[in-house]
Amino acid sequence: MFTLAAAALVLAAVLAWWFMRAPVVAAITVQPAPLVRTLLFSARVAAASRVELGSTLTGRVREVLVAEGATVRQGDVLVRLESEELRAALEQARASERQAAARLNGLRSSGRKAAQAGVAQADSVLQAAQAELQRTQELVARGFLSEARLDETRRAVAVAQAQLAGASAQRAANDEQGTDVTQAQAQLALARSAVSAAQARLEQAVLTAPSDARVLVRAVEPGQIVQPGRALLTLALAGAAQLEGQVDERYLEQLRVGQPARVSADAFPSQHFEARLLSIAPLVDAQRGAVEVKLSLPQAPPAYLREDMTLSVQVETGRRERTLVVPVQALGGDREARSDGTATVLVARDGRVEQRRLRLGLATLEAVEVLEGLSAGDVLLLGPAPAAGRRVHADTSATAQRAAQASREDVGSALGNAMGR
Repeated sequence: MFTLAAAALVLAAVLAWWFMRAPVVAAITVQPAPLVRTLLFSARVAAASRVELGSTLTGRVREVLVAEGATVRQGDVLVRLESEELRAALEQARASERQAAARLNGLRSSGRKAAQAGVAQADSVLQAAQAELQRTQELVARGFLSEARLDETRRAVAVAQAQLAGASAQRAANDEQGTDVTQAQAQLALARSAVSAAQARLEQAVLTAPSDARVLVRAVEPGQIVQPGRALLTLALAGAAQLEGQVDERYLEQLRVGQPARVSADAFPSQHFEARLLSIAPLVDAQRGAVEVKLSLPQAPPAYLREDMTLSVQVETGRRERTLVVPVQALGGDREARSDGTATVLVARDGRVEQRRLRLGLATLEAVEVLEGLSAGDVLLLGPAPAAGRRVHADTSATAQRAAQASREDVGSALGNAMGR
C-alpha cells in the first residue's frame, strides 16, 4: 500500500514538472548590423546608337569592303555599287553645262558687239533714208519728181526705222539684264543643277561610314541587286556602351538614377564589373508589366562584352551601414502585417514570452530593418512559441537556429505542395 502511494506521488510530481517546465524555443539576440538590399534582373549590351545603312539607288553591288565585327573609321568606304551608267550621265550633264556656258559667254562678248554694230548700221541707214526723203520732198515741190517717188522714199524711211527698232531690241536683249542673257543664264543654272544631281547620284553609289563604328550585321554580297529601303549593314556607332534591361513594375519604387550595380555575364560568371543606373523609362510596357532601365559603365567595359550579350545585373537599391536587423523567418507568421511596414513578434524576457509590435524599414529577402519595437540585446524567438505571458526557455545556439529555419522551410514546402494540389 505504501509503495502504491509513493509511486502515485512520484508520478504526480513528474506530471507537474512536465506541465510546468518551460519549453525550449530557438532564438536570436538582436544586434546592429549592416543591411544591403539589391534587385536582380537580366539586361543586354546595347550601343549608345545603332544605325542601319542602305542604298538610295537601285543597282548592282560591285564590292563589299567590310566584314561583320570589323571596326571602321568615319568616311571609310563600306560598299560600292556599279557606277558606269552614273558616270556617263555625269559626263553628259557636264557637256550640257559647257554648252550653256559657251552660249552665255557668246552673248556677252561677240553677240553684244554684233548687236551694237547692227544698231549703228540701222541708224546710219535710217539717217540716209531720212536725208533722201528730204531731198525728194524738195524736188517734188519744184516739180522735178513725181509723187510716186516721194511715196517710195517714205517707205524706205519706215523700213529703216523698223530695222533700227529691231537692232535696238536685239542690243537690249544682249544687255546683262536682257532676255537673251537672262535665258542663257537660266539654261546654265539648269545645266549646273543637272551636274550636281548627277554627281550626287554617283556619290550615292558609294556607302561610307557616318562615324567611327563597329559592323554588327552584313546583309549584302557582291553581285547582289539592292534597292532603296533595304538595310545592307548595321553599325554600332562608337561611344560609351550601355546596358538595357526590363524590371518588373512592382519594384519601380526601389529604383533611383545613379544607383550602383554589379554585373556579370553567363559566359564569364567570375568576371564582374561595375555599372550605374543611368535612366528609367517614363512609360511602363503594358504587355510585359515592366519598365526599361539603362545602365552606364563608369569604367572601360571588359573585352569579352559583345553587342546584345545577356547579363545579370544586381542593383543596390538600399543600404544601412549599421541598424537593427532581424531575419525574415522571425516574421513568417505576420506576412499581411509586414505589407504596411509593421509586424508582431515574440521575444523572451525574464523567462516569459512577450509580444512586441514592430515598425519595419528596409527589407531584403532574408532580413528586415527594425525601426521601433526592439532594442539591441533583445532575444527574439524564431520557432513556435507559447502564448504571451507563458514561460519559455530561449535557445540562442546556432544549432537551434538552424533547426528552426529547417522546420519553417519544411512547413512552407508542405504548404506550397498543398496549394499546388
